[in-house]
Amino acid sequence: MMLDRRHLLLGGTALTIAPLLSTGSLAQAIFAPAPGKWRKFEITTTISLSDTPNGAQAWVPIPSFRADDWMRPGQSTWKLKAGEAAIARDPVSGAEMLHARWTGGQPAEIVVLSTFSARDRAVSQSKASVAQLTAEERQRYTAPTELLRLDGITKETAQRIVSGAGSDVDKARRIYDWIVDNTFRDPKTRGCGTGDIEAMLKSGNLGGKCADLNALYVGLARAAGLPARDLYGIRVAASAFGYMSLGANSPLITKAQHCRAEVYLEDIGWFPVDPADVRKVVLEEPPGKLSTTDPKVLAARKALFGAWETNWLAYNDAHDVGLPGSSGPSVPFLMYPQAETPAGRLDWLDPDAFRYTISAREISA
Repeated sequence: MMLDRRHLLLGGTALTIAPLLSTGSLAQAIFAPAPGKWRKFEITTTISLSDTPNGAQAWVPIPSFRADDWMRPGQSTWKLKAGEAAIARDPVSGAEMLHARWTGGQPAEIVVLSTFSARDRAVSQSKASVAQLTAEERQRYTAPTELLRLDGITKETAQRIVSGAGSDVDKARRIYDWIVDNTFRDPKTRGCGTGDIEAMLKSGNLGGKCADLNALYVGLARAAGLPARDLYGIRVAASAFGYMSLGANSPLITKAQHCRAEVYLEDIGWFPVDPADVRKVVLEEPPGKLSTTDPKVLAARKALFGAWETNWLAYNDAHDVGLPGSSGPSVPFLMYPQAETPAGRLDWLDPDAFRYTISAREISA
């Protein structure tokens, strides 16, 4: 079965090359993303479930988040030998997924191809003419979720951080700096983490990965009265700025999931931040365990308040997603393929046992 989901979009494949600074015998790229030419990518997700005599289901996230200045979803198509598949949409967030079903005895295999176009972004902190949030949007992006509980310790922490702040930009910056200064990337965290921010704050253990640290940003921003959202996605290409820790350094991106955060600032609009990636640079950028005063860290810290290198796909901004037709619980976010058999939900953080792969390639416009 094949289906064109969307019209093809304009895109480009040109790579923005950063200028280089020489320090002794070493050349280090400046980390300074800025809007440039569009690039187009194709993502291939392959699922092959083993031993499903009683049938199985799978749900594959597909690009559905749109921001015309930096992210444009393209089309999604699929191939399967047996069974049936259709695109499903989360009724709250609009997040889209391909839902596949197989009956007993059918080969539970599917290949999903999705395209999208993206370009780097950098948002000015000065006032601009921007579209205002609707009342519905404002309510959604300031509301608690299952794992973003905004009262109690979350609200107390947010109020302490932004106390005395004179503007939305100041509040957003204070929360960003607090997370960079007080959290750490924990390599023992499975996948991208869970995003249980209340548990993090109550325990005092502020370690985790992007779904923890950037969720903490979103939760604290919402608790401080700022609309904010997580964007769930996956890295698709190497960094053009020479940062090994901030790119997909292989066409195989099965474990390259990454989520980011945005905060809505009056008179500025949606503003990109990524404090989790600052902590990733500290821990992982070669040679590893860098000082927070290392030039690479300082450059990332400066840039990631207001800019992103978009070698990355944003699937959606959904929380607490119910999987249609599933007998299991909702998932906290839709960033990984999901599957279940009559025996229960498979471990989406174990792609080798689950048997799925994701790959990416840059394509011509």
